[in-house]
Amino acid sequence: QVQLVESGGGVVQPGGSLRLSCAASGFTFSSYHMKWYRQAPGKERELVASITTFGGSTNYADSVKGRFTISRDDIEKAVYLQMNSLKPEDTAVYYCNAYQQLFQINYWGQGTQVTVSS
Repeated sequence: QVQLVESGGGVVQPGGSLRLSCAASGFTFSSYHMKWYRQAPGKERELVASITTFGGSTNYADSVKGRFTISRDDIEKAVYLQMNSLKPEDTAVYYCNAYQQLFQINYWGQGTQVTVSS
């Protein structure tokens, strides 16, 4: 059974930090590109950060460049999102996504809420 379980969300003040984790099981983690998306109320889901298989390449949305860092641990089967200098506009539900390009397979987690507020 495929599972992606996010954790680490919460409420933080502007300028603070959070580290999101996503634990994967039920599929060959190392064969999948991993991504973090977010969706704020009333807005479309947007891609925040991605990391290719074996951590070869990372990409970030312009809005988070220099503040967020994505990483993966293929032994632990986990992907992480370190979020620094958080802003109120970072408030959203953050989703973990696993994507396999060859067969166009997508897996999604259930999301974790991040709220940036004073």
